[in-house]
Amino acid sequence: MPSTELLHLVLGGELKSLDGPPEFKDYASVDFVGAFGSYEEAARAWRAKAQATVDNALMRYFVLHAHKLLTPAADDGHAH
Repeated sequence: MPSTELLHLVLGGELKSLDGPPEFKDYASVDFVGAFGSYEEAARAWRAKAQATVDNALMRYFVLHAHKLLTPAADDGHAH
């Protein structure tokens, strides 16, 4: 377990289609769920949102490893 917090963002929204890389239908309506200091916290928030929107096949939520954007050499030990 890392001794420092690592920034993870959870966000999601409706996609244009299920084919190809994810592209949001309307960027203005992207749902920013929150910022979390560990992957485990972020995964819990992601799971709750994903389960709450399971009836909409185009709705997708993602965990972004923002600490890797801030410090590209950072690694939290999770392969995603």
